[in-house]
Amino acid sequence: MKTSAALSRISPSRTNAMTDRAFELRAAGRDIISLSVGEPDFPTPPHVVQAAKDALDAGDTRYTAVIGTRQLREAAALHFGRDLGIQTSPEQVIASNGGKQSIFLAMLATLDPGDEVLIPSPWWVSYPEIVRFAGASVVDLPTVAADGFRISAAQLEAAITPASRWLLLNSPGNPTGATYSAADLAGLGEVLRRHPQVLVMSDDIYAPLRYSEGAHATLAVVCPDLAERVLTVSGVSKSHAMTGFRLGVATGPDWLIKAMGKLQSHNCGNPCSISQAAAAAAFTGPQEFLLDWRERFRARRDLCVAAINAIPGLSTPVPDGAFYCMIDAAPHMARFGDDEGLAMQILEHGVAVVAASAFGGRDGFRISFAADEATLAEAFRRIAEALK
Repeated sequence: MKTSAALSRISPSRTNAMTDRAFELRAAGRDIISLSVGEPDFPTPPHVVQAAKDALDAGDTRYTAVIGTRQLREAAALHFGRDLGIQTSPEQVIASNGGKQSIFLAMLATLDPGDEVLIPSPWWVSYPEIVRFAGASVVDLPTVAADGFRISAAQLEAAITPASRWLLLNSPGNPTGATYSAADLAGLGEVLRRHPQVLVMSDDIYAPLRYSEGAHATLAVVCPDLAERVLTVSGVSKSHAMTGFRLGVATGPDWLIKAMGKLQSHNCGNPCSISQAAAAAAFTGPQEFLLDWRERFRARRDLCVAAINAIPGLSTPVPDGAFYCMIDAAPHMARFGDDEGLAMQILEHGVAVVAASAFGGRDGFRISFAADEATLAEAFRRIAEALK
């Protein structure tokens, strides 16, 4: 039996693979600390859980509109305006089964073989795989810690060709925690104005988890004349500890939202009705708890950065947002061959991490600090032991 050519162009998610391996080892009786998955350890807010229960009690268990209920799309429009500064309408919002599906819909609805998509690396593991599945080519824009893991306007200009169709931006970013300032985005916008064929996917899922001063910057706001070429993706998974609800939202130009809806009508019909009710409550309900969560994540970030930089042969910059550290382990590569070998060595000592090569990086690994301080401290004790 054979699978499709499209499927043969992609690889399974290596973050999920490491997480699954951690589950297997735990089931076999091993004590494994998982720092491989990007999932807040806080409980879903009570008012969100109650909204899901109320939806079940009210019998909201039927099909909804393909692009989401009016209630949710109005709530998402409120979120985009209040939290990101993007003034949009419910008609320009689509809800999907997680932010990942929103990106899938956008790429599959617009890409053809021969098209190119520019992606800064290290990148989130699914970006290049989605592009390859759609039949387009990935153009790697490498970044380094010394530059804050950000691409420059000159780098973008040099990479664009007549075949360039999309630029994918993620700020704050997974796996590096890097953020783009308004000045950074303005510089990229100057380049994009000269290349009207290039669309931009702005993945702002981690916007509530920024640790630097000032407001979150996003391209559709910094460069409003480019807004008709920008798809902004957001959701509730990271900000409201709702990963299992599988609900993402996106806003962009009418033609693109309609194209994504056309594809979704045959892909899944509509997102889960109960998850939509819960997400609407997340967007419209109390937001004050996010301040506490962000400060707790900040404390964990500082703990991790200090612990990592204290281990011989490891180093990491201070991430500006999200809840990840991208760790350089180049001095250890001669001992372990590559970063996969290093990650397996660390797993044997009871900690699941993800090799940097899974993100288009090299010679290191990523950890998630979405765990309590005691767990993180024990994890770094084990990592230090693994590398002795």
